[in-house]
Amino acid sequence: MKTKLFHLLLFCICFYQVKGQLCNGSLGDPVVNVTFGSDATPRGPLKAGVTNLNYTTSTCPNDGYYTLTNSSFGCFSNSWHLMVGDHTGDVGGRFMLVNASPDPSEFYVDTVRGLCVNTTFEFATWVANVLKPSSCGGTGVKPNLTFRIETTTGVLLKKFDTGDIPFENQKVWKQYGTFFKTPPGINTVVLRITNNSPGGSQCGNDLALDDITFRPCGPNITSSVNGTMQAVVDLCENQQTDLLFTTGYPAEYAQPLVQWQISLDSGKTWKDIAGETSLTFTRKASSGGMYYYRAVMAEAVNFSSLSCRIASNVTVVNVNPLPPLGANAKQVGCIGSDFRLEAVDGSAFTYQWSGPNGFVSKVRNPFIYQVTEKDSGWYTVLVRTEPGCTRVDSFHIAVFPGVKASVSAGVDICEGASTLLSASGGTSYRWWPVNGLSDSTSASPLASPIDTTVYKVVVSNQYGCRDSGYIRVGVFKRLIVNAGPDKAIFEGDTVTLNGMIQGTPSDIYWTPSVNIRNGNTATPVVDPVDNTTYTLSAVSGSGCPVETDEAFVRVYKKLQIPNVFSPNGDGINDTWVIRNMDTYPLATLRVFSRNGQVVFETKTGGREWDGTHHGHPLPLATYYYVIDMNIGQPPVSGWVMIVR
Repeated sequence: MKTKLFHLLLFCICFYQVKGQLCNGSLGDPVVNVTFGSDATPRGPLKAGVTNLNYTTSTCPNDGYYTLTNSSFGCFSNSWHLMVGDHTGDVGGRFMLVNASPDPSEFYVDTVRGLCVNTTFEFATWVANVLKPSSCGGTGVKPNLTFRIETTTGVLLKKFDTGDIPFENQKVWKQYGTFFKTPPGINTVVLRITNNSPGGSQCGNDLALDDITFRPCGPNITSSVNGTMQAVVDLCENQQTDLLFTTGYPAEYAQPLVQWQISLDSGKTWKDIAGETSLTFTRKASSGGMYYYRAVMAEAVNFSSLSCRIASNVTVVNVNPLPPLGANAKQVGCIGSDFRLEAVDGSAFTYQWSGPNGFVSKVRNPFIYQVTEKDSGWYTVLVRTEPGCTRVDSFHIAVFPGVKASVSAGVDICEGASTLLSASGGTSYRWWPVNGLSDSTSASPLASPIDTTVYKVVVSNQYGCRDSGYIRVGVFKRLIVNAGPDKAIFEGDTVTLNGMIQGTPSDIYWTPSVNIRNGNTATPVVDPVDNTTYTLSAVSGSGCPVETDEAFVRVYKKLQIPNVFSPNGDGINDTWVIRNMDTYPLATLRVFSRNGQVVFETKTGGREWDGTHHGHPLPLATYYYVIDMNIGQPPVSGWVMIVR
């Protein structure tokens, strides 16, 4: 870990090497930091008056235009570098992308407020030449910038020229800047950036600008730990000693003050350590984590202003945590069973086990095979983390008589049936899955699964030793029988029954077996002479119950309609009876007189007419009838005569 952290800090130092007249002493935190935003901030142009360029949302701005973006690619036939992310490498961070004006111009002007008076500041910014060396036939114009820092009344405080910013074979951000001192009573300055190279018809002079900063610059101040400057101090949580941080007042300060600070977010934010305002600071032991420390200083008259302070080098105290302890220090081993020791897991941890009966191991979770009484006792493991921090953990194993689970044999049942499971060998039982069981804690529960299920039982004894057994209960699924829809035919016709069976029966048959063809198929042809209920039966090959379903076939018979009757009370032909009318249960019969009056009506299908109307005998005459059978056939009509 120490090596990785050192490489990380070294990378940061190399990345922030600068060009130009930058501060040679110690710097404070930025008072001003113009980052041009990120994906987390609203898009839009710079505030009015800052630039004379035109704003565009295009990530490939034309001559005299700029944009604020976090990526640009494929511009002008790929003559520009691929620009993804700002100078810090943050993919979401934006930068100012400029395609220069035709004439040299002052393209960035901003007023900087909140500086400390009579204080030296470093101004810096990051610039990239976005034109590829091979573009423009290799004769492209290089950006050439001048930075001017003035008072608001136009008094020049500092001027700095970059000279031609060279082409690079890939995107390269370079830091340019200078330092200046604010006059007494002056805390506001004006920054002016001029591009001295021509653009427009000239090919090139295209640049990216990012992170414009103003930071207080002062004499070099350093801090040491136990008398030595150290970038990183690596410690183990259980091996910490007090660390003495020391700094010194630089000779350039007349009345300096000091404050020790800490950061818990890798230096992004800093917090004053209460009461630590002397040249020494003693750090006490802490919990694991990474702690950043530095000293900040300023003249007494400016110290209350955070923007006036300068900071020492940063020391990272990396307190490596210890491995955690195991969860269960007392465990049970069972004679004849294998026991698995379990240590805490961690990245790149190493382990050294020792225990009774000459036990040693270097794996995290070793096994003790075929446990005996000699394996009872204390086991210790030395756990070492990658940084070298160690902890010893202990486990006591008490060895007791084991248990052997015995279970009943597997069985097959029919869907909807039950079977008794049985286990023995212990004092308590636990079955899984619990669905379909009468009691999951019984030694002999009743099982009623709806599908084939393998039941697991854990058998335990009074010492907590356990063994498992398994019972498979196969479930033969019920045959699903459907005799099909009811049918209707006319006497003498045939009809096919539309039976269906899901599953694989060993036999199928229909009853009754008369007036039926192909009775051992699901779709026989039938020609019953009367209304008949046919039953389809399917026999399961697994011995499960026969499954049945019914289909009703209605037989409509031909009507036999007499056209004369004599209701004279002699007992012969006294009523008008239509034979087979009862085979049409929904039929309607109406009888009319010669003048169209309804003299008889029935909807029962089988009622006789005695030749009366409202209880009074009708005279001898011819009457007319209409029979609607309500089966989708045309009505039947005719006449009938009453004689006496």
